[in-house]
Amino acid sequence: MAEEMKGKTVVITGASSGIGFEASIALAKMGAKVIMVARNPKLGQDALSLVKEKSSNSDVELMLCDFSSLANIRKLAGEIIDKCPRLDVLVNNAGKTFGTRSVTADGFEWTFGVNHLAPFLLTNLLLALLKKSAPARIVNTASHGHAFGHINFEDIMAEKKYGEMTAYAQSKLANVLFSAELSKRLAGIGVTSNSLHPGVVGTHFAEAGGTLSKLFYRWFKFMMKTPAEGAKTTVYLASSPDVEGVSGKYFSNCKAVMPSKEAQDDSVAKRLWELSEKLTGI
Repeated sequence: MAEEMKGKTVVITGASSGIGFEASIALAKMGAKVIMVARNPKLGQDALSLVKEKSSNSDVELMLCDFSSLANIRKLAGEIIDKCPRLDVLVNNAGKTFGTRSVTADGFEWTFGVNHLAPFLLTNLLLALLKKSAPARIVNTASHGHAFGHINFEDIMAEKKYGEMTAYAQSKLANVLFSAELSKRLAGIGVTSNSLHPGVVGTHFAEAGGTLSKLFYRWFKFMMKTPAEGAKTTVYLASSPDVEGVSGKYFSNCKAVMPSKEAQDDSVAKRLWELSEKLTGI
């Protein structure tokens, strides 16, 4: 086991499979204390055992959270704060696409609620701990799909019209905007915030998606990155000294690249932040 991250505590959401699982292994191998967050208890426990085995690091824990529930997210944040005297890296990785429109227990459209409002709330609840642990890092999994998105403030919950890819692209654009706005708000205090495109990765990401997205992932999986390959930029942003102090950037293949025009719009980012505060009760 290497020791590049020895003494560091890392929280990774969506860690029971795919990118989150592989990032957990990689960072645990570097000596980090890793807290894996998953929704499904059995899948989470199975993943936890595998991460410990593959990393030869026993300092790995599992916490459970349903990211469609604000109450669950608040409970998770409280547990992390109680358990961890420090938090060096928060990786907001959990996310899905949904084939049909439905709403969470809090009344949010699922895609926007789970992919954007959940990490927005969790990050804000953990900010005091991250600041106390500075230098610290926040890593947000977005997607190149953000470039096809638009923040539709007139129908943010897709009540008038729902499209799976439209909702997904909006949520990924929200991830990039949130990450950039957060970086501005954290300037000068030693906590960085960056977002990333992991690539098109063969995971269980589309299991709740519509027929077309399921078929796409089934038919073209052989052309996609493996989860381990897809996790490389996440691990890079979480651990590399090359990005120490780098903030407010959007990365792909471990390099900073320009996001879409709307993703660079400060007024949209500020408006989205204010709406997200209102919706989550921050």
